[in-house]
Amino acid sequence: MVKYSTKAVNPTKSAQARGSHLRVHFKNCREVGAAIKGKTVGEARTYLEAVLERKAAIPFRRFAGGCGRHAQAKPLKAPGDQVGWPVKAVKFFLDLVTNVAANAEMKGLEGDNLVLTHVQVNRAPQMRRRTYRAHGRIGPYMCNPAHIELIVSEPEEQVKKAADEGARKITRKQAARIRLRSGAKA
Repeated sequence: MVKYSTKAVNPTKSAQARGSHLRVHFKNCREVGAAIKGKTVGEARTYLEAVLERKAAIPFRRFAGGCGRHAQAKPLKAPGDQVGWPVKAVKFFLDLVTNVAANAEMKGLEGDNLVLTHVQVNRAPQMRRRTYRAHGRIGPYMCNPAHIELIVSEPEEQVKKAADEGARKITRKQAARIRLRSGAKA
């Protein structure tokens, strides 16, 4: 069993999947993970497929240097209207979402209604290559892979708040005003 950074609140009603040392940009994966967290598996899958078709976009919030601006950012409320379509990262996330849905079905859980409660992307150790520079020098040519982990769980039932008996809560100041208006002495 691989160690996850967090434990599911209810392990019998949740499933998990992870990928380690994935050759995909960490910064793009972080933005994709933040975009799908809190969605159901079905919503996440349709959203990611829409991103691949460029019908939807991923908002770039933290790692947005050099990222372009687009009108698709308006409904997402992305800061500075900065969005992107990181195809490779989205494909990796689609595979992981499919994997976690299959793991959930093996446990006997309903696949598409599960909520992505935990999405975490960590930096993996950099991989080293070399590039050849002028005057016979050699420079580093590093890549920044990622570890990704997902946990899905069944949505909790929303408990409705009990209705008050109609007693309005008033402040001291409001009570004093009421007393003065009714003719009582202060």
